[in-house]
Amino acid sequence: MTLDAQLAYLKKGLAELIREEDLRERLVESQKTGRPLRVKVGFDPTAPDLHLGHTLVIRKMKHFQELGHTVFFVIGDGTGMIGDPTGRNAMRPAITREEINRNAETYKAQIFKLLDPVKTEVRFNSEWLGKLDFFEVLKLCAKYTVARILERDDFAKRYKEGIPISIHEFLYPLSQAYDSVFLHADVELGGTDQKFNLLVGREIQRDYGQPPQIIGTTPLLEGTDGVEKMSKSKGNYIGVTEAPKDMYRKVMGISDDLM
Repeated sequence: MTLDAQLAYLKKGLAELIREEDLRERLVESQKTGRPLRVKVGFDPTAPDLHLGHTLVIRKMKHFQELGHTVFFVIGDGTGMIGDPTGRNAMRPAITREEINRNAETYKAQIFKLLDPVKTEVRFNSEWLGKLDFFEVLKLCAKYTVARILERDDFAKRYKEGIPISIHEFLYPLSQAYDSVFLHADVELGGTDQKFNLLVGREIQRDYGQPPQIIGTTPLLEGTDGVEKMSKSKGNYIGVTEAPKDMYRKVMGISDDLM
């Protein structure tokens, strides 16, 4: 496949690519050196199922694999303890380590229905986040300002409305960014709602002396409520391993008693 054809294939279905010229350069470098690109996507195990909304970004992961690149399926058992504040109008309820571990196991069982296991590395971000000592966390926090964090629409809205924001929520985008630093990510994929977090990753990588990752965002899939995005925490999702009857019931809005 020519370079232009590869770019067209990888751009297909993306809402945004930052930056296309950077991706072109890395594809050229990959061809010259034989080193596959390192493509990272993170999933917090806050519920037991991967859902149809996830398949939009997983499909794009598959496209990179088909072109010979390595995908890192990052299970956020570390960031999951914080809870992604993206799109939240209140602090996300904490979940236990036991719940996270249980949900993570189901992720591992589900992803290879879609991805090539030979070209996929499953990693848990507690592997590196759990080894950061207090002073290393302070060093990471010093690389970003409160003003920049408050540029996020969800944080800005909560701050303006006087809704509490806990300090640990500020650590979420920084922790996700450190995932990219540790894995030396060339590309990070995520939904359009993740754009802020992904951009933080670019900046933090620069601060650690790494080339900034390319960002690819995919559209959000509407949930079964017809209003919000499909989300585990909102309970409006269709799991990829659910029985066809259960999928149909959710799509049609039929209660369990009528099936």
